[in-house]
Amino acid sequence: MRAAAYLFTLIVLVYAVVFMGTPYVVYQPGDASEVAPMIKVENEDTAEKGTFMMTTVSASYANVALLLYSALNPNAEIDRKAERLGDQTEEEYTATQVYYMSSSQSNAVEAAYKAAKIPFRNTTEYLFVFSVPGETGHRQFKPGDKILSVAGHQVTDPEALSLLLSSRKVGDQVAVSLERDGKKLAEDVTLVEIKDSGKTAVRPGLGVVIGAVQKVEASEAGREVNFTDTDVGGPSAGLMFTMEIYNRLTKGDLTKGYRVAGTGTIDPSGEVGPIGGVQFKIVAADRKGAEIFFVPVKNYAVAKAKADKIGAKMKLVPVTTVSDAIQYMEKLPVKP
Repeated sequence: MRAAAYLFTLIVLVYAVVFMGTPYVVYQPGDASEVAPMIKVENEDTAEKGTFMMTTVSASYANVALLLYSALNPNAEIDRKAERLGDQTEEEYTATQVYYMSSSQSNAVEAAYKAAKIPFRNTTEYLFVFSVPGETGHRQFKPGDKILSVAGHQVTDPEALSLLLSSRKVGDQVAVSLERDGKKLAEDVTLVEIKDSGKTAVRPGLGVVIGAVQKVEASEAGREVNFTDTDVGGPSAGLMFTMEIYNRLTKGDLTKGYRVAGTGTIDPSGEVGPIGGVQFKIVAADRKGAEIFFVPVKNYAVAKAKADKIGAKMKLVPVTTVSDAIQYMEKLPVKP
């Protein structure tokens, strides 16, 4: 009986410490990853002796064991899960981060084409499902789905979808072609009642919150840029994607042989925006031996404080545009 009681107590403790969830999330330094393997450029200039690296933050929904470890880790921070998710579910949050990454990649391609003076055009690739409000549609749709066609028509933006469905009625069924986790699916979806904000009239719809995913294509042949699966979400790799793409679209080696890390969102015009968690990214870059770190101007103070605290040797370079970063690299001497 005593042995059984000890065993039962041990099982309960292991479950509570390892398997039972908590309402907290733990942020820690992620990785500093070379972006070159994530990007394919047609007819690229392959002269690259150094490397451009994107930096990430590790975010883990915490069990008790992780909370105890994090309380003793100077590079970890604990926050409430509700602060991270807001009014989203975990599934919706993950889907949103995937969308942000796709948008970041499109913006990076456009910004790089502009910097390299290569003509381009924008097209819409597919519609992306952010969430499925309420109960209707949960069986057919999941956050992160790609809507490829509706009623046999390729739909390129939310307005085109509304126009396509405007001739139908609530309760009608339409054939929807989806892609989920790389697999094609075909669903017959019953249209539901949609009421737009600020309007009294209703219209038929799919019952999902969607956004358009853009693709930027070179107008001239042989200059296309494509991405592999990065397995990372969020928009903060935009600047470093742009630097890598620009380097491979133009002649010469912009890295000059240096290990260059950085962070920052990018918009189509090349503006660099602030990000969250820069203190973790500084640690990740330092661990990977980065010599230069590009940081958005608004994040510089926090980044500098963390770099000084850990004794990082890398040079922090504040930037507001991708042109700032390109000009800095162009002025550097080639590393011996």
